[in-house]
Amino acid sequence: MVHMEKAAVYNSPLRGNRRLVLLFLVILSFIVISLLSFSGSPFSSFRGNCGRTIRTLNEAAALSKSPQASYIGGGGQAKFINLNDLKASANAKDEQEHVVILTPVKNAEVYLPRYFELIDSLTYPKDLISIAFLVSDTTDDTVKYLKKKASEMLNREEPNQRYHEIAIYEKDFNFDLPEDKRHTFELQPLRRSFMARSRNYLLTAALREYHSWVLWLDIDIVDYPSSILEDLQSVDVDVVVPNCLLKTEDGSFWGYDKNNWQETESSMEMQKELDPDYVLLEGYYEFLTGRRHMVDMPTHLDPMDKVPLDGVGATFTLVKANVHREGANFPPYTFQHQVETEGFAKMAKAMGFGVYGLPGYKIHHIKNS
Repeated sequence: MVHMEKAAVYNSPLRGNRRLVLLFLVILSFIVISLLSFSGSPFSSFRGNCGRTIRTLNEAAALSKSPQASYIGGGGQAKFINLNDLKASANAKDEQEHVVILTPVKNAEVYLPRYFELIDSLTYPKDLISIAFLVSDTTDDTVKYLKKKASEMLNREEPNQRYHEIAIYEKDFNFDLPEDKRHTFELQPLRRSFMARSRNYLLTAALREYHSWVLWLDIDIVDYPSSILEDLQSVDVDVVVPNCLLKTEDGSFWGYDKNNWQETESSMEMQKELDPDYVLLEGYYEFLTGRRHMVDMPTHLDPMDKVPLDGVGATFTLVKANVHREGANFPPYTFQHQVETEGFAKMAKAMGFGVYGLPGYKIHHIKNS
């Protein structure tokens, strides 16, 4: 109404005054542009969705399952999340705590069927489990298989059989090491450095604000109990690992993961004479460290009896998510004579976190060719 009145005021003089005509057109243009701008302003977002826009199914699921998140109106999406409420407890299943399973892979197609079979057998609620992969320098059909399997696991008919999220990331490092050179002593520091980078990429990409636990799981583990998540969570420590043995045809006892170990007086004394950048490796006769490996500890005792460790592998390593959030990751550089997973254990302990192993809780790794 205001604009109409102004038009009426200028109606008579406009006939004889070209300058006033031009002025009127300018004012009219300004009014039109202002109206158009207002219609696209942030205030228009209050219509219909009150400023909240759910663009994908995953975002919808995140909203429905993250009650601690508050969304503030506007064009974008601002979140307020109280991380003080996030916890990782001994009774995680009852407390509905989310777990993310992280697995870096390379040419892993042949191992994937058993990998998913074991995860599917877990007694932990599937809607509280996310799975994320980092695929690197792969030449087989790993990605194709993962996409197909992810679609199947996320779209099952029964809602309680669907997983919370499955993410597949690709990042090539252009590191090509022949399979027969994979465990060569001289190449281990470089190989483990690239593995550390891979883990850090995956961790930073996949960790969500609602994750309470992080499970690092090898692609070629072939046997573990279905209750393993609840069992390891019940120990209620910052980092915990079971005892990973080698799967043999005759059932004989062979240790596999020698990266789970304790320092000894002799190993600590030996390190005083080492160059600070020297990387120590376990399981090689080229350089014996004098450490005590968990695979050499008694396994006939209570499976839930824990022992403190100074180094861990990542065949099956359960970590309270706050350990990673506070800065403990996988050093691709030498940290206290270690890199990658053992460097992570050293870093976690240096930050005051507890690192433990369960010698009597046995899982099995495939015998690689």
